[in-house]
Amino acid sequence: MTDGRLLAVSDLHVGVADNGPVLDQLKPTGPDDWLIVAGDVAERVDAVEAALRVLADRFAKVIWTPGNHELWTTAQDPVAVDAPERYRLLVERCRALGVATPEDPFPVWQGPDGPYAVAPVFTLYDYSFRVPGVHTKAESLARARDNGVICTDEFRIDLGPYAGVEDWCRERVAATEKALSAHDPELPLVLVGHWPLDRRPTDVLHYPDFAQWCGTELTADWHRRFNVAAVVYGHLHIPRTTWYEGVRFEEVSLGYPREWRRRGHPRGLLRQIFPYPGPPERPVPAP
Repeated sequence: MTDGRLLAVSDLHVGVADNGPVLDQLKPTGPDDWLIVAGDVAERVDAVEAALRVLADRFAKVIWTPGNHELWTTAQDPVAVDAPERYRLLVERCRALGVATPEDPFPVWQGPDGPYAVAPVFTLYDYSFRVPGVHTKAESLARARDNGVICTDEFRIDLGPYAGVEDWCRERVAATEKALSAHDPELPLVLVGHWPLDRRPTDVLHYPDFAQWCGTELTADWHRRFNVAAVVYGHLHIPRTTWYEGVRFEEVSLGYPREWRRRGHPRGLLRQIFPYPGPPERPVPAP
Protein backbone atom coordinates (compact mmCIF):
# COMPACT_ATOMS: atom_id res chain seq x y z
CA MET A 1 0.00 0.00 0.00
CA THR A 2 1.28 3.46 -0.96
CA ASP A 3 -0.03 6.99 -0.62
CA GLY A 4 0.29 7.64 -4.35
CA ARG A 5 -2.39 8.79 -6.73
CA LEU A 6 -3.71 7.33 -9.98
CA LEU A 7 -3.69 10.23 -12.43
CA ALA A 8 -4.77 10.47 -16.07
CA VAL A 9 -4.45 12.57 -19.20
CA SER A 10 -5.06 12.10 -22.92
CA ASP A 11 -4.82 13.92 -26.24
CA LEU A 12 -1.54 15.64 -25.46
CA HIS A 13 -0.82 16.23 -29.17
CA VAL A 14 2.74 17.19 -28.36
CA GLY A 15 3.52 17.75 -32.05
CA VAL A 16 1.40 20.91 -31.90
CA ALA A 17 3.77 23.77 -31.10
CA ASP A 18 1.93 25.19 -28.09
CA ASN A 19 1.20 21.77 -26.63
CA GLY A 20 4.85 20.69 -26.45
CA PRO A 21 5.67 22.88 -23.42
CA VAL A 22 2.68 21.45 -21.52
CA LEU A 23 4.55 18.15 -21.27
CA ASP A 24 7.03 19.83 -18.91
CA GLN A 25 4.16 20.68 -16.55
CA LEU A 26 2.92 17.10 -16.15
CA LYS A 27 4.49 16.13 -12.84
CA PRO A 28 3.59 13.74 -10.02
CA THR A 29 2.51 14.89 -6.60
CA GLY A 30 4.81 12.29 -5.02
CA PRO A 31 7.12 9.38 -5.84
CA ASP A 32 4.31 6.77 -5.93
CA ASP A 33 1.98 8.44 -8.45
CA TRP A 34 0.92 6.46 -11.52
CA LEU A 35 -0.08 8.10 -14.81
CA ILE A 36 -2.60 6.91 -17.40
CA VAL A 37 -2.03 8.27 -20.93
CA ALA A 38 -5.16 7.52 -22.94
CA GLY A 39 -3.94 8.04 -26.49
CA ASP A 40 -3.19 10.76 -29.02
CA VAL A 41 0.25 11.59 -27.69
CA ALA A 42 1.53 12.49 -31.17
CA GLU A 43 1.58 11.35 -34.80
CA ARG A 44 5.28 10.52 -35.17
CA VAL A 45 6.56 7.33 -33.60
CA ASP A 46 9.69 9.04 -32.27
CA ALA A 47 7.61 11.84 -30.72
CA VAL A 48 5.34 9.35 -28.94
CA GLU A 49 8.36 7.47 -27.64
CA ALA A 50 10.13 10.65 -26.50
CA ALA A 51 7.07 11.95 -24.63
CA LEU A 52 6.43 8.63 -22.90
CA ARG A 53 10.11 8.40 -21.93
CA VAL A 54 9.85 11.79 -20.19
CA LEU A 55 6.73 10.69 -18.32
CA ALA A 56 8.12 7.25 -17.45
CA ASP A 57 11.11 8.95 -15.84
CA ARG A 58 8.81 11.03 -13.63
CA PHE A 59 6.03 8.66 -12.60
CA ALA A 60 6.24 5.37 -10.72
CA LYS A 61 4.25 3.72 -13.53
CA VAL A 62 2.87 4.86 -16.89
CA ILE A 63 0.01 3.08 -18.69
CA TRP A 64 -0.60 3.88 -22.38
CA THR A 65 -3.16 2.96 -24.99
CA PRO A 66 -3.15 4.35 -28.53
CA GLY A 67 -5.49 6.88 -30.05
CA ASN A 68 -6.23 7.42 -33.70
CA HIS A 69 -3.37 9.91 -34.14
CA GLU A 70 -0.74 7.32 -33.17
CA LEU A 71 -2.08 5.18 -36.02
CA TRP A 72 -1.71 7.81 -38.74
CA THR A 73 0.83 7.45 -41.52
CA THR A 74 2.10 10.90 -42.52
CA ALA A 75 4.81 12.27 -44.79
CA GLN A 76 6.45 13.86 -41.73
CA ASP A 77 7.14 10.50 -40.08
CA PRO A 78 10.11 8.49 -41.38
CA VAL A 79 8.41 5.35 -40.03
CA ALA A 80 6.24 4.64 -43.07
CA VAL A 81 4.32 1.53 -42.07
CA ASP A 82 0.62 0.68 -41.91
CA ALA A 83 -1.43 1.21 -38.76
CA PRO A 84 -1.29 -2.37 -37.41
CA GLU A 85 2.49 -2.38 -37.75
CA ARG A 86 2.73 1.07 -36.16
CA TYR A 87 0.77 -0.24 -33.20
CA ARG A 88 3.07 -3.26 -32.82
CA LEU A 89 6.12 -1.00 -33.05
CA LEU A 90 4.78 1.40 -30.43
CA VAL A 91 4.05 -1.51 -28.09
CA GLU A 92 7.69 -2.60 -28.43
CA ARG A 93 8.94 0.94 -27.73
CA CYS A 94 6.66 1.22 -24.70
CA ARG A 95 7.82 -2.08 -23.26
CA ALA A 96 11.43 -0.95 -23.57
CA LEU A 97 10.48 2.08 -21.46
CA GLY A 98 8.59 0.03 -18.87
CA VAL A 99 5.26 1.53 -20.02
CA ALA A 100 2.26 -0.81 -19.82
CA THR A 101 0.23 -1.34 -23.02
CA PRO A 102 -2.97 -3.16 -24.03
CA GLU A 103 -0.80 -6.19 -24.85
CA ASP A 104 0.49 -6.57 -21.30
CA PRO A 105 -0.99 -7.97 -18.06
CA PHE A 106 -3.09 -5.40 -16.23
CA PRO A 107 -0.92 -3.60 -13.66
CA VAL A 108 -2.43 -3.34 -10.19
CA TRP A 109 -2.42 0.06 -8.48
CA GLN A 110 -2.15 -0.28 -4.70
CA GLY A 111 -3.33 3.09 -3.43
CA PRO A 112 -5.04 4.38 -0.30
CA ASP A 113 -8.44 3.03 -1.41
CA GLY A 114 -7.20 0.37 -3.84
CA PRO A 115 -6.29 -2.05 -5.17
CA TYR A 116 -7.47 -1.54 -8.75
CA ALA A 117 -6.33 -3.31 -11.89
CA VAL A 118 -5.69 -0.73 -14.61
CA ALA A 119 -6.75 -2.19 -17.96
CA PRO A 120 -5.67 -0.26 -21.07
CA VAL A 121 -7.96 -1.32 -23.92
CA PHE A 122 -7.55 -0.68 -27.64
CA THR A 123 -10.96 -0.95 -29.31
CA LEU A 124 -11.13 1.48 -32.27
CA TYR A 125 -14.54 2.23 -33.84
CA ASP A 126 -16.91 0.63 -36.33
CA TYR A 127 -19.30 3.41 -37.46
CA SER A 128 -22.07 2.05 -35.22
CA PHE A 129 -22.46 5.39 -33.35
CA ARG A 130 -24.78 6.64 -36.09
CA VAL A 131 -27.21 9.54 -36.03
CA PRO A 132 -30.92 8.69 -36.23
CA GLY A 133 -32.20 7.96 -39.71
CA VAL A 134 -29.18 6.14 -41.16
CA HIS A 135 -28.73 2.39 -41.07
CA THR A 136 -25.44 1.54 -42.80
CA LYS A 137 -21.85 2.71 -42.83
CA ALA A 138 -22.26 4.04 -46.37
CA GLU A 139 -25.34 6.05 -45.43
CA SER A 140 -23.65 7.36 -42.30
CA LEU A 141 -20.53 8.52 -44.14
CA ALA A 142 -22.61 10.10 -46.91
CA ARG A 143 -24.73 11.96 -44.38
CA ALA A 144 -21.60 13.25 -42.65
CA ARG A 145 -20.10 14.44 -45.95
CA ASP A 146 -23.33 16.24 -46.80
CA ASN A 147 -23.07 18.02 -43.46
CA GLY A 148 -19.41 18.94 -44.03
CA VAL A 149 -18.11 16.49 -41.41
CA ILE A 150 -15.22 14.13 -42.15
CA CYS A 151 -12.57 12.56 -39.93
CA THR A 152 -8.94 12.74 -41.03
CA ASP A 153 -8.65 9.06 -40.14
CA GLU A 154 -10.34 8.31 -43.47
CA PHE A 155 -7.21 9.54 -45.24
CA ARG A 156 -4.37 8.81 -42.83
CA ILE A 157 -4.98 5.37 -41.32
CA ASP A 158 -3.49 2.70 -43.56
CA LEU A 159 -5.30 -0.46 -42.44
CA GLY A 160 -2.84 -2.87 -44.04
CA PRO A 161 -4.40 -6.37 -44.09
CA TYR A 162 -7.84 -5.23 -42.92
CA ALA A 163 -10.61 -4.44 -45.40
CA GLY A 164 -12.00 -1.78 -43.08
CA VAL A 165 -11.43 -0.33 -39.63
CA GLU A 166 -14.56 -2.13 -38.44
CA ASP A 167 -12.86 -5.48 -39.10
CA TRP A 168 -9.88 -4.52 -36.96
CA CYS A 169 -12.29 -3.14 -34.35
CA ARG A 170 -14.18 -6.44 -34.09
CA GLU A 171 -10.90 -8.33 -33.69
CA ARG A 172 -9.70 -5.95 -30.98
CA VAL A 173 -13.00 -6.08 -29.10
CA ALA A 174 -13.06 -9.90 -29.14
CA ALA A 175 -9.48 -10.13 -27.84
CA THR A 176 -10.15 -7.56 -25.13
CA GLU A 177 -13.37 -9.25 -23.99
CA LYS A 178 -11.42 -12.48 -23.63
CA ALA A 179 -8.86 -10.77 -21.39
CA LEU A 180 -11.52 -9.02 -19.31
CA SER A 181 -13.48 -12.25 -18.87
CA ALA A 182 -10.34 -14.01 -17.61
CA HIS A 183 -9.67 -11.26 -15.07
CA ASP A 184 -10.35 -11.91 -11.37
CA PRO A 185 -13.87 -10.48 -10.83
CA GLU A 186 -13.03 -9.67 -7.21
CA LEU A 187 -10.38 -7.13 -8.28
CA PRO A 188 -12.10 -3.97 -9.58
CA LEU A 189 -11.01 -2.52 -12.91
CA VAL A 190 -10.18 0.90 -14.23
CA LEU A 191 -10.88 0.62 -17.96
CA VAL A 192 -8.71 2.93 -20.05
CA GLY A 193 -9.46 3.53 -23.72
CA HIS A 194 -8.98 6.38 -26.13
CA TRP A 195 -12.47 6.07 -27.58
CA PRO A 196 -15.42 6.20 -25.14
CA LEU A 197 -16.78 2.72 -24.42
CA ASP A 198 -20.36 4.01 -24.28
CA ARG A 199 -22.06 6.17 -26.87
CA ARG A 200 -23.71 8.56 -24.43
CA PRO A 201 -20.65 10.80 -23.87
CA THR A 202 -20.89 11.74 -27.57
CA ASP A 203 -24.34 13.25 -27.10
CA VAL A 204 -22.74 16.63 -26.41
CA LEU A 205 -20.77 16.77 -29.66
CA HIS A 206 -21.36 19.97 -31.62
CA TYR A 207 -21.35 17.89 -34.82
CA PRO A 208 -23.34 14.70 -34.08
CA ASP A 209 -22.14 13.00 -37.28
CA PHE A 210 -18.63 12.85 -35.84
CA ALA A 211 -19.79 10.28 -33.28
CA GLN A 212 -19.37 7.46 -35.82
CA TRP A 213 -15.58 7.82 -35.46
CA CYS A 214 -15.82 7.71 -31.66
CA GLY A 215 -16.37 4.09 -30.66
CA THR A 216 -18.43 0.96 -31.05
CA GLU A 217 -21.70 -0.33 -29.63
CA LEU A 218 -19.88 -3.62 -28.97
CA THR A 219 -18.40 -2.18 -25.76
CA ALA A 220 -21.56 -0.51 -24.43
CA ASP A 221 -22.16 -3.03 -21.65
CA TRP A 222 -18.58 -3.54 -20.45
CA HIS A 223 -18.99 -1.23 -17.46
CA ARG A 224 -21.96 -3.38 -16.38
CA ARG A 225 -20.69 -6.85 -17.32
CA PHE A 226 -17.37 -6.50 -15.54
CA ASN A 227 -16.41 -5.20 -12.10
CA VAL A 228 -15.54 -1.69 -13.26
CA ALA A 229 -14.81 1.09 -10.78
CA ALA A 230 -14.13 3.81 -13.38
CA VAL A 231 -13.73 4.34 -17.13
CA VAL A 232 -11.08 6.72 -18.47
CA TYR A 233 -11.15 7.95 -22.07
CA GLY A 234 -10.30 10.87 -24.35
CA HIS A 235 -10.78 11.64 -28.05
CA LEU A 236 -13.73 14.03 -27.63
CA HIS A 237 -11.65 16.93 -26.27
CA ILE A 238 -14.51 17.60 -23.83
CA PRO A 239 -13.02 16.99 -20.37
CA ARG A 240 -15.73 16.18 -17.85
CA THR A 241 -17.07 13.58 -15.41
CA THR A 242 -20.29 11.67 -16.09
CA TRP A 243 -21.97 8.67 -14.47
CA TYR A 244 -23.73 5.79 -16.20
CA GLU A 245 -25.38 2.98 -14.24
CA GLY A 246 -23.40 4.04 -11.20
CA VAL A 247 -20.00 3.91 -12.93
CA ARG A 248 -17.85 7.02 -13.24
CA PHE A 249 -16.64 8.00 -16.73
CA GLU A 250 -13.75 10.47 -16.92
CA GLU A 251 -12.89 12.30 -20.16
CA VAL A 252 -9.33 13.51 -19.54
CA SER A 253 -8.27 15.27 -22.78
CA LEU A 254 -5.86 18.17 -22.94
CA GLY A 255 -6.86 18.89 -26.55
CA TYR A 256 -5.66 21.59 -28.91
CA PRO A 257 -4.48 25.07 -27.80
CA ARG A 258 -7.60 26.76 -29.18
CA GLU A 259 -9.64 24.50 -26.89
CA TRP A 260 -7.70 24.61 -23.64
CA ARG A 261 -7.06 28.35 -23.95
CA ARG A 262 -10.81 28.90 -24.13
CA ARG A 263 -11.79 26.64 -21.22
CA GLY A 264 -8.56 26.76 -19.21
CA HIS A 265 -7.63 23.88 -16.91
CA PRO A 266 -10.19 24.22 -14.10
CA ARG A 267 -9.41 20.72 -12.78
CA GLY A 268 -5.70 20.75 -13.48
CA LEU A 269 -3.71 19.23 -16.31
CA LEU A 270 -3.92 15.76 -14.75
CA ARG A 271 -7.19 14.19 -13.60
CA GLN A 272 -7.11 12.31 -10.32
CA ILE A 273 -8.93 9.02 -10.81
CA PHE A 274 -8.14 7.49 -7.40
CA PRO A 275 -8.38 8.31 -4.58
CA TYR A 276 -11.57 9.82 -5.96
CA PRO A 277 -11.70 13.45 -4.83
CA GLY A 278 -15.48 13.75 -5.12
CA PRO A 279 -17.99 14.62 -7.85
CA PRO A 280 -17.20 18.06 -9.33
CA GLU A 281 -20.25 17.80 -11.59
CA ARG A 282 -23.79 16.55 -11.19
CA PRO A 283 -24.09 12.87 -12.18
CA VAL A 284 -25.95 12.16 -15.40
CA PRO A 285 -29.21 10.38 -14.50
CA ALA A 286 -29.98 6.98 -15.97
CA PRO A 287 -32.37 7.10 -18.96
